[in-house]
Amino acid sequence: MTTTDTDVLIIGAGSAGLSAGLMLARSRRRILILDGGAPRNAVAAHMHGMLSRDGWSPLDLVAMGRDEIARYGGTVTQGLAASLERAGDTFVVTLESGDAFAARRVLVSSGLRDQLPSIPGLAEHWGRGVAHCPYCDGWEARDSRIGVISTGPSSLHQAQLLRQLTPHVTYYVEGTELPEADLAALVVRGIDVEPRRIAAVESVDGTLSSIRLHDGAVTPTDVVFVRPRAIPNDQLLHRLGADASAGVDAYEWITVDRTGRTSIPGVWAAGNVVDPAATVPVSAAAGSVAGAAINADLVDDEIRIALHAHHN
Repeated sequence: MTTTDTDVLIIGAGSAGLSAGLMLARSRRRILILDGGAPRNAVAAHMHGMLSRDGWSPLDLVAMGRDEIARYGGTVTQGLAASLERAGDTFVVTLESGDAFAARRVLVSSGLRDQLPSIPGLAEHWGRGVAHCPYCDGWEARDSRIGVISTGPSSLHQAQLLRQLTPHVTYYVEGTELPEADLAALVVRGIDVEPRRIAAVESVDGTLSSIRLHDGAVTPTDVVFVRPRAIPNDQLLHRLGADASAGVDAYEWITVDRTGRTSIPGVWAAGNVVDPAATVPVSAAAGSVAGAAINADLVDDEIRIALHAHHN
């Protein structure tokens, strides 16, 4: 085992983990951040809706965050966590490489994975013609021909948001339930409703160009929006026994309080691993709150230890 005198170990080096690390490093906490090297938004050339950083590459934001952490003495290292266990008053994280680290507190900010419908051509254009967030990518698709592929009730809201940006929206039902009231709400706003099933998303010279249906019909399309199934990278928390409850896609999501504290004393979670709707600024804010809460928890622990030593 690699032994350290780390105060806080952070699993995940995205906006949530780095934001928490910045708060903790500025409080002179000894932190170690594990970077799994597979950020969810790596396919996105730009991020939007981030005040003062609109249009930046999300990878550039992460790189800047790592530099800021280093300036305050924090450490970011490459590694995938294979296990997380309690060992007395500390937690031990073992990496897939076999290296292990011990820390007094743990923050899990390992994000989630997007599982797309198995429509040929869809995954190939993910991040390049296929998007999921109207607030992140809608402006760039304004006035274009948009296809919204339904994966459930939330796709209706997605289509209505996009109608605000273009009059050319087609809603592909794809076998999902479409109540009469929702159908009427689409129609009255001029959104075309397509009940036929999709055979493929097609492209010309690598650029998304159309949606082909199973009966051979082809609809010229510039951009496709679809809500993937969100699968959080929370296996470590489940194995540790953290409380969870049914949430998005009926998955058992880890429950946290407003500071990111889980039901396991000493363990926090922040960002997409517990909130599939969290954008970059929301995840960064959640990490900042969690970092401050962890520091306060450590202070309380140090007061308790000092009082005990004083009275003995």
